[in-house]
Amino acid sequence: MSQSRYDKIITARWIITVETDGEVLENHAIALKDGRIAAIIPATQAAALEADERVDLPNHALMPGLVNLHGHSAMTLLRGLADDKALMDWLTNHIWPAEGRHVRDDFVFDGSLLAMAEMIRGGTTTINDMYFYHGAVARAGLTSGMRTFVGCSILEFPTNYANNADDYLNKALAERRQYLGEELVSFTLAPHAPYTVSDDTFRKVVTLAEQEDMLIHCHIHESQDELNNSVKEHKQRPLARLKALGLLSPRLIAAHMVHLSEDEIELVARHGVSIGHNPASNMKLASGIAPIAKQLAAGINVGIGTDGAASNNKLDMLAETRLAALLAKVGSMDPTVVPAATAIRMATLNGANALGIGDKVGSVKVGKQADLIAIDLSEIETAPAFDPISHVVYAAGREQVSHVWVKGRALLNRRKLTTLDEAAIKANAEDWRNRILAK
Repeated sequence: MSQSRYDKIITARWIITVETDGEVLENHAIALKDGRIAAIIPATQAAALEADERVDLPNHALMPGLVNLHGHSAMTLLRGLADDKALMDWLTNHIWPAEGRHVRDDFVFDGSLLAMAEMIRGGTTTINDMYFYHGAVARAGLTSGMRTFVGCSILEFPTNYANNADDYLNKALAERRQYLGEELVSFTLAPHAPYTVSDDTFRKVVTLAEQEDMLIHCHIHESQDELNNSVKEHKQRPLARLKALGLLSPRLIAAHMVHLSEDEIELVARHGVSIGHNPASNMKLASGIAPIAKQLAAGINVGIGTDGAASNNKLDMLAETRLAALLAKVGSMDPTVVPAATAIRMATLNGANALGIGDKVGSVKVGKQADLIAIDLSEIETAPAFDPISHVVYAAGREQVSHVWVKGRALLNRRKLTTLDEAAIKANAEDWRNRILAK
């Protein structure tokens, strides 16, 4: 370990590394240099080191930042607009018409900032997004300091953003070029779903993804209606169709994947597809309980997402992680599946691996970038603390997230946002509420 001066030393009661399931370092410190983890040492040794800043967290669990593997950030401005509807009724009769009236660059920027403020306050450091007006999402990510994957939605039908599939693709690539070189912003190709994208467009997406070295992000096997309609229209289930089109590969992040047969689980595992599991949204829209225990047992990389606030209605990754563990147990009738350590890995390193950044973030390891969060376990709701891993998953709430860092930069300090103006964001949200109600 070098004896040079460090940028920051964070000392915590517990460090949950996620490098090994169940590994907890008690009374240890992390030394940061140039946005990276330079050393992990006992707290007694850290006292002798020189640093520009020291953060002492005597009652906290320090762990990797949460990775939200599937979301629609700007839709936060539609939170609660059309609750308690079936998926297709919710989309076609409520959400899409509202988007048609309001979605433009300023809506997406303001909605994304609102979402990112909420996510940061809940310990999320990376968002894998999917929406329109991609430059607005990228600007919001850079403003907030979050690690942002901008999913470029692709559809066959027109929206405020584009006229047809080729227009969506061309605009996606053009906006991506403007942000090349931004370390915290990446772009993905996001064909919406098999029921909104044609075979020809999927083929173009696969070709472009390979040429441009981009990930693909898509809703797949979300509802039983989707499967039934695919069999009726294409004479096969969506996964079989996507396999024939070349979509199944390690590039693909498949959101939802609720309805899978044993053969389909094996198919997904064989092709290295990652799954973005969205337990709260799946429950709220009555899509079903995804067979997560079987997916994990097959070796599939499963991460966790919140989906959008319009179908959740909150962007709370700690709550999603708890739900993921509990639903897996009741869905399989086995209380031993998806233990707390596995759930934390799903919410951190698995998500990072799906996004191709597991070598940079997702666990606490020397050399990785310092995307970290601290959770105060001294509150009434988490006393006594026998096992910090169990407490983070089953007992802690997002209001106990006290600090958030991305690449060593503080985004949340003692529950206060440091990069975003909370009052301005709330005022913008109220203004959009009034505009939406007026129409």
